[in-house]
Amino acid sequence: MIISRRAALLGAAAVSLCKPALAQDAAWPSQPQHVFVGFPAGSSPDLLARIVTEPLAAKLGQPIVIENKPGAGGVIGIQQMLNAKDRDNTFATTINGPLTTAPRLTPNLGYDVAKDIAPVVLIATSPLVLVVAADFPADDLAGFIAAAGKEPEALSYGSVGKGSGAHLTAELFSDRAGVEMLHIPFTSYAEVTTAIIGHEIDSGFMAPSAAMQYVKAGKLKILGITSQKPFAQAPGVPVMAGQAGLPADFRAELWNAFIAPAGTDAGVIATLNSDINAILADEAVQKRLLDMGWQAAGGTPEELQQRIADDTKIWGAVLDRIDAKN
Repeated sequence: MIISRRAALLGAAAVSLCKPALAQDAAWPSQPQHVFVGFPAGSSPDLLARIVTEPLAAKLGQPIVIENKPGAGGVIGIQQMLNAKDRDNTFATTINGPLTTAPRLTPNLGYDVAKDIAPVVLIATSPLVLVVAADFPADDLAGFIAAAGKEPEALSYGSVGKGSGAHLTAELFSDRAGVEMLHIPFTSYAEVTTAIIGHEIDSGFMAPSAAMQYVKAGKLKILGITSQKPFAQAPGVPVMAGQAGLPADFRAELWNAFIAPAGTDAGVIATLNSDINAILADEAVQKRLLDMGWQAAGGTPEELQQRIADDTKIWGAVLDRIDAKN
């Protein structure tokens, strides 16, 4: 008879503590697991989920079925997780939006993040870079802020629409830098990039992976990165935090996390957290993530819960700022 690693560990713990383990814990996982992803197959969130769940299935000794349920910026995936009949074997991976900004932006969300979601682990983070045309007159963040501060809306920036990560990041930057920039929305980052190169707009925030090919071609230059530590995909690019008057805690990152329905057994959460942290510590996994523009993260459920709370507060203030301007 083959006993799962989790069952063996729980059995040993039960003996040592002289009290029986819960039947649910001792048997878990005894069947395939389901992980909902609120984006289409082949999308970045989907690929991140598969990078993590493939080795996780091997660790758990059970298949993991990815359930792609795209819609509403990832919200549908979380709703499907919470509405699943078998909540003991159902989880989700999600970008930050459905946990931080969706409660403010999405009517009839269908869930309360604090009450309905059990954080498991932060999978990965992705910073943005501030880009301008190669011949922009400033070569650093201080020069850019000085140019932006000459008068309200002296400089413009592009994004892929109101409420997008680039839009919120630019507004956070404007607030922290004490400047006002003109927002020009587009439908894609390709259009934003073309507009910057063509001098239709002055700047934009985008993923390092999207910018580097144009930097190498001499068409764009990067003035700073929004993470608090340097990022391997943008070598030599200075962090913006603590520079040119920006506060030392300035940070704007996209992130991806593994979550469970509230009420999931604590032992299950602990097992998933431990196994995913081990997966994220593997150099091959880290390289796969980095090649996609993501930095492996990890940490405790409590740290993810704090990250959700912190970012909800940060982006809530940014959304207040946007609403006040409109």
